Amino acid sequence: MLHTANGHYVKVEENVTLYVEDVGEGQPVVFVHGMPVNHRIYEYQQSVLPRQGIRFIGIDLRGYGRSDHPLHGYTYDRMADDIKAVIDQLDLKDVTLAGFSMGGGVVTRYMGRHQGYKVSKLMLFGAATLSKLPEEAVNGLIAGLLSDRPQTLTSMFKGFFHTQPSQGIENWLWQMGMKANVHATIETVKAIGSEDLRSDLETIRVPTLMLHGVHDQVCPFPAAEEAHGIVATSKLVRFENSGHAPFYEEKEKFNQEVIDFVQS
Repeated sequence: MLHTANGHYVKVEENVTLYVEDVGEGQPVVFVHGMPVNHRIYEYQQSVLPRQGIRFIGIDLRGYGRSDHPLHGYTYDRMADDIKAVIDQLDLKDVTLAGFSMGGGVVTRYMGRHQGYKVSKLMLFGAATLSKLPEEAVNGLIAGLLSDRPQTLTSMFKGFFHTQPSQGIENWLWQMGMKANVHATIETVKAIGSEDLRSDLETIRVPTLMLHGVHDQVCPFPAAEEAHGIVATSKLVRFENSGHAPFYEEKEKFNQEVIDFVQS
């Protein structure tokens, strides 16, 4: 494992290394991003949580951000195994595991596949747990990524918000999306379309916080209500003025919910 000033490069299998941002001390919270962004999607949490005694650990999944982008391994199973490798190599204990969008699906799979190994709390943000992409949407998205990825990402991010973001925010998300490897993006789109997480949700026994925008068009709110009904230990918080990005659209409320939950 190679260390930088605020991060680590963690080898998760032969010839595959992930970048992990690691800031602050205290209770470790491992953040997993969605498709097609990277750990920087949590910028407004990384700038706040370490000052509250929370250790921010942001993983760039394989194919995204500063991590390697091999040809293989873009299933929820393999990405869940990558998270376990990071938790082991950083020697983390009593982890709060958090996932946004597709990352919410990956951490849900982690809970089922690894029996919640070293995880004491779970957070799901606009999570893709029961809101599976229909086949025609998957095929259309892949066709767009192959023919005009910049424009496809522009259109995708316009659907993130309930309120119109600044041009700067749209540009920032677009740059993150374009930094992802195109093969990884396509393969994870396929995973989102094919994975069934109901049985994984049924295994969750730890306190679980679900933060979800009422106006979410990517992972609709009724799917969060259904997941909340399955996970008996969960609390679902409505974000009345948010779409798929409550961490930005209502960031003060979002951050306070996270801080209160981690410190409870």
